Amino acid sequence: MMKKYMYLGVTFLIALFLVACGNDETPAETETETETETEIQTESSEDTNEEMISLEKLSIGFVPSRDPEEIITATEPLKNLLTEELATLGYKVDEVDITVGTNYEAVGEALSAGTTDIGLIPGGTYVLYDDGAEVILTSTRAGLSNDSDSAKDWNDNEPTEPTDTQTTSYRALIIAGPSEKGKAIAAKINNGEELTFDDVNNANWSVMSSSSPAGYIYPALWLQENFDKTITDLANVVQVDSYGSAFAQLAAGQTDVLVTYADARRDNEEKWTSEFSRTASIWEETDVIGVTPGIYNDTISVSKNAEIMDDALKQALQQAFINISQTDAGKEVISIYNHEGYKEAVDADYDNERKAQELVQQLGSK
Repeated sequence: MMKKYMYLGVTFLIALFLVACGNDETPAETETETETETEIQTESSEDTNEEMISLEKLSIGFVPSRDPEEIITATEPLKNLLTEELATLGYKVDEVDITVGTNYEAVGEALSAGTTDIGLIPGGTYVLYDDGAEVILTSTRAGLSNDSDSAKDWNDNEPTEPTDTQTTSYRALIIAGPSEKGKAIAAKINNGEELTFDDVNNANWSVMSSSSPAGYIYPALWLQENFDKTITDLANVVQVDSYGSAFAQLAAGQTDVLVTYADARRDNEEKWTSEFSRTASIWEETDVIGVTPGIYNDTISVSKNAEIMDDALKQALQQAFINISQTDAGKEVISIYNHEGYKEAVDADYDNERKAQELVQQLGSK
């Protein structure tokens, strides 16, 4: 009997020993596996950070085609939108800086100097500074309900409305205001009469800077084609800092004629009766007296001389802006320039703009 109890006791001790050994081994193995998983996760995280390219600052310059403060306010959300999109494309951007140039040339010069990385500039500005700037995108915008070459057609079919068709070009218009001279010029157009150079030369004009397609270049071509003259031949011309300023002067009767892009009256319709204190609508008090050929849309261009700019970043910026333009928040931001989307562009897209610039320079040298 004693042997039986001794046998059972030894068996019990052996069982306890095995269990104890098993319990010692299981946590050790689990701990080792957990440590291995942690190491893998850390390495993966480190690899991801190494793949991200860090940019301390990305600077964007806008031309003053609208009131500068209005542009700054409207484009503020672009900072986060662009940062987030570039993050998905492998770029960590610490700061996005947005400025509005004092004029069109200031943005072109900043791109050429490499002090601005990205510029939202018209085609005319781009071709003047293409030695230091490179186009990467062309904007698209809604077409308008009128695209006639005839000024009278624009007046007979007011107001101008947007359509569902996206276009890569737009018209410049020469518009007469509610002053006595402005009304007299408009009356000739609406009666089917042809204007003479004396008609336009006796008026006070407001224009944008000389690199603005709608605000200078194409209206200059219109004068050349119709009167063999250019803007520098006009007796009374004032250069303004924005289209908003041009419409304010037109409403006040300080000028008789302005030059602008085709849907500018839509952009200033509310201001015409509020800020500019007119009692009748902008459609009643203004008339088109001239229409230019189509102008290729605005560009998003990058600096050839910015230290951070390379082919990979250009491609990332192309994709980022296209993606942004397809979101509701992005559409709201880019609407400040009447942009509705973007498509990839190449330098040759603006060859016709170069021809226009060359002609303007030739006319200016006469």
